Amino acid sequence: MTNPGRVLQQQIRFCKSVDGVRLAYATAGHGPPLVKASNWMSHLEFDWRSPVWRPFLEGLAARHTIIRYDERGSGLSDWNAPDLSFESWVRDLESVVDVIGLKRFPLLGISQGGPIAIAYAVRHPERVSHLVLYGAYARGRFKRDPTPLQLEEARTLLNLIRIGWGRENPAFRQVFTSLFIPDGTFEQFRWFNELHQVSSSAENAARLAEEFSGIDVTALAPQVRVPTIVLHRRHDAAVPFEEGRLIAGLIPNARFVPLEGRNHLLLGGEPALDQFLAEVDEFLATDSTAAEPEAETGGRPGKRLRLPDLTAREIQVLDLVARGLDNAEIAARLGVSAKTLRNHITSIFSKLNVVSRAQAIVRARDGGLGL
Repeated sequence: MTNPGRVLQQQIRFCKSVDGVRLAYATAGHGPPLVKASNWMSHLEFDWRSPVWRPFLEGLAARHTIIRYDERGSGLSDWNAPDLSFESWVRDLESVVDVIGLKRFPLLGISQGGPIAIAYAVRHPERVSHLVLYGAYARGRFKRDPTPLQLEEARTLLNLIRIGWGRENPAFRQVFTSLFIPDGTFEQFRWFNELHQVSSSAENAARLAEEFSGIDVTALAPQVRVPTIVLHRRHDAAVPFEEGRLIAGLIPNARFVPLEGRNHLLLGGEPALDQFLAEVDEFLATDSTAAEPEAETGGRPGKRLRLPDLTAREIQVLDLVARGLDNAEIAARLGVSAKTLRNHITSIFSKLNVVSRAQAIVRARDGGLGL
């Protein structure tokens, strides 16, 4: 859980993809990086304030420096991008992590972001330490051997976007809201209906939806060679549970975690959100090289972390130590006991070959933490 006394803030910046399209990206939180691939209907600022995405993002930012970006054609990124292809989405992910200067990092793919993350992990296995897929799919609607009725349903949804996306009356947009968060509250429904218009134009939304309906990474998924966890809701109303099982079966040694519920997105107060965060925490802690960024940090861009053998949790602890927090504050922030925290700090001192907190802070800041 996040510290209720501390208000999390994000920083929004811009970069350009290889074809000149301007992309908006945001960073928030503390600790080792976690990159989130883009997904349909996003707006960095609107999402950050929303009752739908905020609890999920806060949960991640309490543990990591979460890095996310608006895909081309939506949010704060350029809306007039001529190329809205799958290949352009993968190149955009490459551009964002390159401009930030990340060397190696865990990658999160949600929904449409799943196949983007899979493609990136296959192309750059040396840079992805862990692959986390939630509510994702390897095949878009048009590639799931649809029956004539299912194909007509998919085409009808595309027509609903073109016809009703920009109307003041949210009746058409409510169809998509009911698919994504069927068990949401009235406030969450209202916000998600508004997100449609804020995130993209009707034309862009339809072009994006048509493109990701034709995605097929079933040939790429078996080539993934990084540790992978696949999480999926049993009764997901937007992406069938079987699509999550398919991904887990295609990726070698992938771990599959079923989550209860119907919502495509993880909402605050849902047990599934707590389970997701706990599963991801455990998964990312399995590799001592889970995060070794060459990140742009406070005036020392491109500084490489030189923190050998530290686990992901130890990097989190060291980052908070370097920020000046005392043991009680760090334990509360991470939700661990005082004894567990002392054990982490003892291990960190041993691995860094230091004997004092001051020496540890110097090493941490030299490595780009605590800034």
